[in-house]
Amino acid sequence: MSKIHAVITGVGGYVPNYRLTNEELSTIVETSDEWITKRIGIKERRILKPEEGSGVSYLAVKAIENLKSKHDFDPLEIEAVVFATSTPDYLLPNSAALTAAKTGMTNAFCFDIEAACSGFIYALEIGETFIVSGKYKKIMVIAGDVLSAVTDYTDRNTCPIFGDGCGCVLLEPTTEEVGIIDSILRTDGANPEHLHLYGGGSVHPASHETVDNHFHYIWQDGRIVFKRAIESMVETCEEILKRNHLSKDAVSWIVPHQANLRIIDSVAHRLDVPTDKVMINIEKYGNTSAGTIPICLWDWESQLHKGDNIILTAFGAGFTWGATYLKWGYNPK
Repeated sequence: MSKIHAVITGVGGYVPNYRLTNEELSTIVETSDEWITKRIGIKERRILKPEEGSGVSYLAVKAIENLKSKHDFDPLEIEAVVFATSTPDYLLPNSAALTAAKTGMTNAFCFDIEAACSGFIYALEIGETFIVSGKYKKIMVIAGDVLSAVTDYTDRNTCPIFGDGCGCVLLEPTTEEVGIIDSILRTDGANPEHLHLYGGGSVHPASHETVDNHFHYIWQDGRIVFKRAIESMVETCEEILKRNHLSKDAVSWIVPHQANLRIIDSVAHRLDVPTDKVMINIEKYGNTSAGTIPICLWDWESQLHKGDNIILTAFGAGFTWGATYLKWGYNPK
């Protein structure tokens, strides 16, 4: 019997209309275009404004509509919706359920996962496991965030980094030698103080004190996160290349989490991969957390060909990190 693989058969994406440029940001907080560009590599980021819509499910619906416009499918055939996000519409109900209801995927069971910037590759692993079990045929994996809702625009070290956006992929079974081949996922929860959002959970439920102390905003120790991100992404990429006997020359694309251009450049340099094989769009969208990798796939979809060897890699709060090796499943349409 042929081995079942889970393959991406369609990809969609959406970013809000509003562009928050470095120049505008410099009127809000003490910073400059030169400082942000040199330090992070971002020129602008997209922000979801109330007049356009609200909640990460709004972005997810738009991303699914984009996917469906290119790869038509019956929403009633979707059996599960897995949504990776750190900024759900509400603590409950989950945003996957809200998205499914708005897009007609009413036969699916739905749930959110939270793995910060590594959320997409974690969710992809879950979806892949459902498919290869043989029990499920169509899984919608969504990843995205509205980070503007949890960004402190008085903190010049963090507010230039984050933007809003969402991507999605449809997973289906195949017996061809394409699809998700291997994943390495890691977690280290020993030091949450280095990258956190402490407010709103059961330890620090919302109160005047948590609001006054900015507990509902993302905070990070940039130096520690910078170093750990590079080391962790390089380590898992090298491990996945080694155990799949994949030479660096055989890699068509590296798709790194878009956290910081200097991190991306360092990972590519240590892996000895030329920059023209690295997907980079951080300058346009900033860091959309779980959304960055599927948004890259959405941006580059027309350049991807069946059989392309692709390595996805991410690092985020938790700490969470990892790498996924897949062979692209279809040619440009």
